[in-house]
Formats: sequence, C-alpha cells, structure tokens
Amino acid sequence: MSCSRYEIRFSGAGGQGLILAGIIMGEAAAIFDGKQAVQSQSYGPEARGGASKSEVVISDQPIDFPKATNVDALLALTQEACDKYSLDLKEGGILLVDSDLVTRLPKGNYTVVSIPIVDIAKNEVGRTIVANIVALGAMVALTGVVSKESAQKAVLARVPEAFVDLNRKAFAAGYNRALEAMGS
Repeated sequence: MSCSRYEIRFSGAGGQGLILAGIIMGEAAAIFDGKQAVQSQSYGPEARGGASKSEVVISDQPIDFPKATNVDALLALTQEACDKYSLDLKEGGILLVDSDLVTRLPKGNYTVVSIPIVDIAKNEVGRTIVANIVALGAMVALTGVVSKESAQKAVLARVPEAFVDLNRKAFAAGYNRALEAMGS
C-alpha cells in the first residue's frame, strides 16, 4: 500500500506493551518494507496502569513532523485510553478496541472493530502478556500499511528465542480475528 503519511496510535494502560508494539510496527515499516517511519511515546506519571500511548508515523516521503495529529488508526485497550486518545481520530479512520474493556465508543465517522484482544491472548494463545502482539497483528490486518510478512519478521526479531512460537501464534491470532471482524 502506498502511503504519503499514515498515523497509528496504540493506546492503553502502562505495562501492556504498547510502546513495544509501536516500535515493532515502525521497524516493520522502516527495516523490512523500506518506508520512512518514526515512533514516539508518552505515558502518565503512574507508568504502570495509567493511560499510555505509542504513536507511529509511516510514510513513503520524509517525515516532517514526528507526532500523530490526524490519526488514521487507533488501538484502545482500555476505556480511559479510548476516551483520552480518540479525539483526533480522523474521519474515515479505524478504531480497534478490546470488546471486553472498551464499552463506551466515541461518536464519529470511522470504522470500529471490536475484538476481545486480552481474552484472545489469555485463552487462545495462552499468555495475557502477548496481548500487545495480538493487537499488533490485528492492526496490521486492518491497516495494510505494512506487509504481514514484514510485521512478522519485526516481531520475531524483537522477542527472545524461547518466546518465538508464542509471539508468532499471538500475531496470527490477532491478524486472523481482525480479518474475521471485518468480514473478509
């Protein structure tokens, strides 16, 4: 997919691995797909538990401003993150939420995809800790801004050898569930 500028925001609670998910998305774009990418992050003073976000800007052109200002795709793993970070989701964008944790959706003209991300990690993959990789797989499927193969390579390059299979399974679970949710 050609993109002049595509902005993705991963948001949830501190400690959910969303900064790592953003870094991996950026690496998939820059290292494996040969695009320009920049990743930034912020989190509340409470670090674990408070709202946190990781933003990735991906482009075919040099990136002049590293922050997301007109978000194309937003992941919200908590209600607080959805409320706080959905304000600049652009019309026609994608809102991916954890269906068990985000029950109040913001009003707007965008595609909402609601899947039980943490539950998939816990019960289908076997470890809650890989919810970020489930979410990353879903985001890759929904946006198409990086290739599935590049994202998988970036995930596997980042995880310890002992956790390769777990993370491969988590990525595939998120990717496939997002496609099912979109009806493709």
